[in-house]
Amino acid sequence: MMIPILDLFEAHLDVSDLSRSMAFFGETLGLQLAHVCLDRRVAFYWIGKKGQAMLGIWEVPSYLPRMNAHIAFRVDFPDLIESPGRLHAANVVPMDFDGRSTSEPVVLAWMPAAALYFRDPDNNLLEFLSMLPEPPQPDLGVVSWNQWKQQHEPTA
Repeated sequence: MMIPILDLFEAHLDVSDLSRSMAFFGETLGLQLAHVCLDRRVAFYWIGKKGQAMLGIWEVPSYLPRMNAHIAFRVDFPDLIESPGRLHAANVVPMDFDGRSTSEPVVLAWMPAAALYFRDPDNNLLEFLSMLPEPPQPDLGVVSWNQWKQQHEPTA
């Protein structure tokens, strides 16, 4: 039997300018710097509590191909609801599932989870995600938060 995987500990993103990306992940997103190694052009940030999970950002020289990636960060639901305004205030464009500017999260009904997307300075796709307590409804696909909320409001 293969070893059971418990959780994801670390993910890496390619970036074109380590200093600019460190400002984005450290100052704009507020991640705690875990370690930086300038001679290797890499920085690591704690995700959640120290030692729980880590994000590495690696500067790739301009003459090498750089891969864009997608990473989702689990956040508390109240923070997710406030995230469009907070991102706008930090000059980051919050996006829906289709990449359009938005002022509210979307719901991935098959999970279900509320999510909001945005891009880092290198065009990596980042996501804030919060699982929802309702049962999955895969037939709905992806809907706006307001549509989901209207369907799940208690009736009097």
